[in-house]
Amino acid sequence: MRTATLGPAERTTALAAMAERELDVLVVGAGVVGAGTALDAATRGLSTGLVEARDWASGTSSRSSKLIHGGLRYLEMLDFALVREALKERGLLLERLAPHLVKPVPFLYPLQHKGWERFYAGSGVALYDAMSVSSGHGRGLPVHRHLSRKHALRVAPALKKDALVGALQYYDAQMDDARFVTELVRTAASYGAQVANRARVIGFLREGERVVGALVQDVEGGKEYEVRAKQVVNATGVWTDDTQGLINERGQFHVRASKGIHLVVPKDRIHSSTGLILRTEKSVLFVIPWGRHWIIGTTDTDWDLDKAHPAASSADIDYLLQHVNSVLNTPLTRDDVQGVYAGLRPLLAGESDATSKLSREHTVAHPAPGLVVVAGGKYTTYRVMAKDAVDEAVHGLDQRVAACVTEDTPLLGAEGYRALWNARARIAARAGLHVVRVEHLLNRYGSMTEEILELILADPTLGEPLPAADDYLRAEIVYAASHEGARHLDDVLTRRTRISIETFDRGTRSARLCAELMAPVLGWDEGQIDREVEHYEKRVEAERESQRQPDDLTADAARLGAPDIVPI
Repeated sequence: MRTATLGPAERTTALAAMAERELDVLVVGAGVVGAGTALDAATRGLSTGLVEARDWASGTSSRSSKLIHGGLRYLEMLDFALVREALKERGLLLERLAPHLVKPVPFLYPLQHKGWERFYAGSGVALYDAMSVSSGHGRGLPVHRHLSRKHALRVAPALKKDALVGALQYYDAQMDDARFVTELVRTAASYGAQVANRARVIGFLREGERVVGALVQDVEGGKEYEVRAKQVVNATGVWTDDTQGLINERGQFHVRASKGIHLVVPKDRIHSSTGLILRTEKSVLFVIPWGRHWIIGTTDTDWDLDKAHPAASSADIDYLLQHVNSVLNTPLTRDDVQGVYAGLRPLLAGESDATSKLSREHTVAHPAPGLVVVAGGKYTTYRVMAKDAVDEAVHGLDQRVAACVTEDTPLLGAEGYRALWNARARIAARAGLHVVRVEHLLNRYGSMTEEILELILADPTLGEPLPAADDYLRAEIVYAASHEGARHLDDVLTRRTRISIETFDRGTRSARLCAELMAPVLGWDEGQIDREVEHYEKRVEAERESQRQPDDLTADAARLGAPDIVPI
């Protein structure tokens, strides 16, 4: 395996290497599916390139509900195959592929009708658990249990007494979605993939009808590269149709965007030891434990405006607050909301006009020789989508290719994680950190935590927390730039960490210190530090303004008031 360091020098080398000789597979888009596809291809022995126009997971894959789940509500739709597939993937991630990143999380489902609802919902959750165990990878989670109203209120005192007659409690799993994608990309790189963010595909290379590569522009420097590949995989999510438009090919399906927004509130605003799942008239609402916070979501509405920066309107926020407050003793207000984020689901269109009814299945197509398209699906089943995309690409390769091995390929940080967790007190003593800090690092970096500790050993000031976001150490900011491909302040505050949604100031008080920590790694002068901070502050203000607007059109216009990227 190669080094998994993704610093500025490695990015420059990767772009040059991709243009130097023909690749077997070039993957366009570094969300979870694109990153997973690059890992799948690289671990089959294929020469692989991965390019991303912005940052790893900068679209949908950093703005999800942050759940790894089977999709309990799909059982109600009788979509047993999708649930079975997702439950198997959930088990693999928890047990083998990423135990440092994917963790069990309990949910309470309040029952509002006596008798029939307990039987109906209980049967569904029992089937959910049974399918999990039958997948061969579900024994690590506790099974569901039935609770009386009294017991449920002990578990979740925040609930109104008249909001339930009893409850069910079951388990799913969660992760930090953007961090997960970063580790996918780094793992792919460690197996030989050439990877570069801020590298935009501006056209496809053609020989007759065949796609033979892509014209890639370095967004930072402006240089263009001709990257030739035997097969190109379009894994651009909600941008699928736009990417296909570069060759005037839409393919056999259309990808439609559905907007989901989430609120982040402090942990002490909801007194509960468990997450919640509530029914709404349109879908379900989750209240998800998130460190010292709760994530509340989500909405499900059609979106045909700016895809890069979907905006949450005042109406969206009110919708979530209204529904969660219907069951809470102490209602939440706008003042309780620390962070808000909006993401777009890539749904396969054509089955129904209502976005909540559109398919969460995925599809793979070969719309032109040399070009594979993968779209749809859900975060949890990214590995299956990646496998199917590479299988399709292999059909166009004139060579024998090994079968998929990602079911047995742990992500970076997974190997040795449990042993290090058991030794966390000793590691803390050696590093001069509180054991809680070491636990935090292990659950973000796994066995790669040693690299963070090496930074602190070389410069003890990096072992200090950020003053305005003390969940994070200064070393993590440096590491994001030196090892994880962060190119801009926004990358660090929004995706490598979650400071942008976990603090009331949305990260503005941490911005300058973080930029100063990144500067030596990325070669920034004082002028660039100032531009990075100014850009971030404008982005936060544009988001706040959009969240004061009454509807999608005005919210979108307000959000677009901030520029998209800071030139270097």
